[in-house]
This record gives sequence, C-alpha cells and structure tokens, in this order.
Amino acid sequence: MRHLLDIPPAELIEELTAMGQPAYRARQVLQWVWRRGVYDFAEMTNLPKSLRTELGERLVVLTGRVADRRDAADGVVKLLVEWPDGQATETVMIPATRRRTACLSTQVGCPVGCAFCASGLEGLVRNLSAGEILEQLFHLRSTTASKITHVVLMGMGEPLLNYDATVAAVRALIDPARGGISARRVTVSTVGLPKQIRRLAGEDLPITLAISLHAPNDALRRQLVPAARGVSIDALLAAASDFFARRKREITLEYVLLGGVNDTPACAEQLARLARRVRCNVNLIRFNPVPGVPFVVPEESAVRAFVDRLRRRGVNVQLRASRGADAEAACGQLRRRDGKPVTE
Repeated sequence: MRHLLDIPPAELIEELTAMGQPAYRARQVLQWVWRRGVYDFAEMTNLPKSLRTELGERLVVLTGRVADRRDAADGVVKLLVEWPDGQATETVMIPATRRRTACLSTQVGCPVGCAFCASGLEGLVRNLSAGEILEQLFHLRSTTASKITHVVLMGMGEPLLNYDATVAAVRALIDPARGGISARRVTVSTVGLPKQIRRLAGEDLPITLAISLHAPNDALRRQLVPAARGVSIDALLAAASDFFARRKREITLEYVLLGGVNDTPACAEQLARLARRVRCNVNLIRFNPVPGVPFVVPEESAVRAFVDRLRRRGVNVQLRASRGADAEAACGQLRRRDGKPVTE
C-alpha cells in the first residue's frame, strides 16, 4: 500500500482519474486528511462508498504509531514514532504564547555526529520518506490536540542529506491545499552543505535557512562537527550569502554554547566578525546535557558576557531558552529510544 502523504496532489489526481473519478475527489481527500484530521477512508462521508473501499485497499494515511510520549514541565511534548520496519524517530511540539512549533526529524539517526548531540550517537540508519517526515506533524497534532503554527526541520538527521524528501515535505507544509503553513514559518536546519544550500536557494521556497555553526573557526568546528571537515566556514558563508541573494531571507546561525570550549571572549570576537559577513541572525543556546557526552553547561556569567560582546559588535543575537530538557526533548537530546536501536 502507498503512503498517501508521499503522493503529490497532481499524482493523486491522476490516480483517482485512472479509477474513473473526477479530479475534485483529490481535493476532498486532502481536506479530510489535512483539515479535519480524518485518516480512515471509510469515514470520508462525501466520497462514494465504493471509492472509500478502494482507497482503503490502495492507500494508507498513517504508517507509524506513537510508541512513547514524554511531557516536560514547561509544556513541551516529545513523541517516539515507531515505523513499520521497527525503527523509530523522535519529534517534539514546543508551545509558546501564540504558537505551537513542531520539530520534525528527517532521518532515523544522524550521519553528522556532532560531538555534543545525542542524535548521531548510533549513526545513520536510514532516510525518512516525505510522508514519514510529514506524519510526525499529524501525530503531534492528534496527540496534543494542538494546531501547529510553525515547523522546524531540526530534529534527528541532516535534512539536506535527505534532500528530495525534505523539499517534498516542505512543499506539502506550505501548500494551501495541504499544510497551509506560511513559508516564513518553516525553517530547514543544516550543518552546512554548500552545494545543497545553493540548490535549495533555487527551489523558490521562501523559507528560513538555519546553519548549525557552533564554532567560530575551522579548527574548532572540525572537532565539534565532524561532517564539517571538508567544508570551510568561508565556503559555508559564501553559500549562505548566495541563499540570501536569491531568497532575500536572512540566515540564522545556530551556535550551541559549550562551557569552556566555544564560549570564550575570543570565540565571541571571532563569531562577531563572521556574522558581519552575511545577512544573519545569531541564535545562541546553552548546551543541553547528554549522558556520556563530555561537555558541560556554560557558566551564566560566560553566557551573558558572550551575548553582550556580540551585541556591542552590532550582531543581531538571540539567546534561546532551553525547552523540554526534563523530558530529554531539548535541542541536541533527540535520539532513538533511550539511545538504543528500537529493534533490540
């Protein structure tokens, strides 16, 4: 059976037309799924009964199941979604005053292996399909009874190493007939792959690009982000500048502060110089502890000094609050079930 969320609208129309149905049936199906949250074709009452039966034999809306849910004291909800092959990914809903942000994963595991992040501790198992990326949003929406207003592809995995599925998922999210989310409320986060960043710039998607920088010089970045060993910061910033030139959307530079490692005055000065080279905002976040990872949360005095130094240099900087840490749902803490493959 095919995953409905993997099928673009035009292809769904073709499939229904081949079944002898008018094109508008595709719109009706999508409205039931995306607008009403109905995933059983038998309940789609404005479709002919025979069509409901046939669709149920050909297509499935949700393939995974919620195997675990953890609720943090600050309202963050983390779900473990298990797929039919026994693998699993974690996804998070982050509530704020007027927004509900879904943090979606794009891979099972992660090939990047950032030294401070749990997601890559067991390496990469496989890519998620576009439908599996999108399905996480449906599980979050159903489980938390929340309307998702923003989406960040910042969960497990490197989105631009699963390029086609990531772009297909983004198109579904911003399609008025499907997700209906403003493109400006969708963020794709990458460790920084210049070729793929330039390709993304040509997709005519007015989304936000976030680059996980985490270090202000190549030597330190190669230690913290092993996948960056073949990409210089200069090359990365050049690609970011090209993205801005084509999309007119400011880049977000993500920077995890690691106590005594990249939170020094010298690092702040170097980061300020980098930030002034591209139209960007800098998002700082304190390290979130991960068992077995040899880093510590920075001292609060060091964090404040780092922020102040950037601001004095004219950098637009935001210090993000760590959310969901008590449920291991904060940035850098997502992983497969308790760090172990689900199949064990």
